[in-house]
Amino acid sequence: MDLHALTIHEAQDLLRRGEISSTELTRAILDRICALDNDIKAYLTLTPELAMEQAAEADRRRAAGEDTPLLGIPLAVKDVLCLKGVPTTCGSRILEDFIPPFDATAVARLRELGAVFLGKTNTDEFAMGSSTENSAFFITRNPWDLSRVPGGSSGGSAAAVAAGLCLGALGTDTGGSVRQPAALCGVVGLKPSYGRVSRYGLVAFASSLDQIGTFGKDVMDAAILLQAIAGWDPRDSTSMDLPVPDYVSALQTGTDVRGLRIGVPREYFVEGMQADVETAVRTAIRRLAEMGAEVVDISLPHTEYALPVYYLIAPAEASANLARYDGVRYGLSVPADDVWETYRRTRGQGFGPEVKRRIMLGTYALSAGYYDAYYLKASQVRTLLKRDFDLAFDQVDVIVCPTSPVTAFRIGERTEDPLAMYLADIFTLSVNLAGVCGISIPCGFDGQGLPIGLQIIGPAFGEERILRVAHAYEQATEWHRHRPPLPVLA
Repeated sequence: MDLHALTIHEAQDLLRRGEISSTELTRAILDRICALDNDIKAYLTLTPELAMEQAAEADRRRAAGEDTPLLGIPLAVKDVLCLKGVPTTCGSRILEDFIPPFDATAVARLRELGAVFLGKTNTDEFAMGSSTENSAFFITRNPWDLSRVPGGSSGGSAAAVAAGLCLGALGTDTGGSVRQPAALCGVVGLKPSYGRVSRYGLVAFASSLDQIGTFGKDVMDAAILLQAIAGWDPRDSTSMDLPVPDYVSALQTGTDVRGLRIGVPREYFVEGMQADVETAVRTAIRRLAEMGAEVVDISLPHTEYALPVYYLIAPAEASANLARYDGVRYGLSVPADDVWETYRRTRGQGFGPEVKRRIMLGTYALSAGYYDAYYLKASQVRTLLKRDFDLAFDQVDVIVCPTSPVTAFRIGERTEDPLAMYLADIFTLSVNLAGVCGISIPCGFDGQGLPIGLQIIGPAFGEERILRVAHAYEQATEWHRHRPPLPVLA
């Protein structure tokens, strides 16, 4: 039995029946990491001792009669989330030695359910990027083609799930950083609504946009992980005190799209997108129509402003959030004769070029004399983007479109052209600006055998709805069963 190929729910069944132990499962995944991750480089930090201790404890708890949804399941965590006692670098030299004394709420909830933590996955520095090439430590490679990027910024988590280096993972999504790498790596990536999951213990990038999301090999796995981490948290004032639906039961009781109204925005099929992507997504939409959904052409007329609005608001918030890294309280400190020179040297040596670029953009947008012209104007246009979605969801139940305009591109292909890199998120940014939810699921391959993602967008707190549509499509197709052509280990 290839234990690394199991989904979370398949592993749960085997653990409950006593056919495998968590210790066996965790050892098998760690062996695979040792064999493959020198090439893929999904993990920044491995925690094998912690994982084996947690696996043994999970086996003891199960023997004593306990059974929770994630008891003994090996998972990975993106390295922008605090995991008590384990380095949390955010992919940055400036936090290279930072070890948090507490768990993020999402991590604590997984720990309470008995999950096993394999380690921390690679990320673009402070989650700023679309390829994981901005990590200060190394580049993660796409398991489908090691010469290509896995997407970003949660590229380490997506690559780890795709390669069987964990059974599921947490990532974060500020402008598409769960959905875009999920699409490029051929796995499922879910970005919940803003406020559905506590951000306590998530190192902030852009506070009005950041959200913690989940990766799985299929829709059920993404739902199981969301079920575990969703819900109000008094330590995060932006988390919403709303009931959390039973996502898993909703999928177990059957899914059906008959009569559902599916909106297809004309602005999301643009000149310049890869032909294979458009073909695969339009084929998926026809499949949903054959299954009984009603397809409705819609417009999100302010979509063209999403990119400039995002790249004013996100850098502005980043410039404020990253001001705390001054060489005094956290991580790197480069001493000098006076405090200003200490700041300059610490931030100059600690931050990478993309983070510096965004801090400068954001600081300029917030500066006296320019605030009204840039940040305030961007915030006003953001309300128009949100209104587009509000009006669209008066007409349709969900919106369906591509996740990314292209499949995985070659490492280095876009690093000298920031605008080309930013365009990789053109179909995902608006979802964060509007605070709604979205999921990417596999829907085909391009001519070079690289995965293509289908994005399903729902209204705020409509996660159950998008999971149902995604699960129905998944059950009618075979795309989610494909795995990267990696070596078969003895």
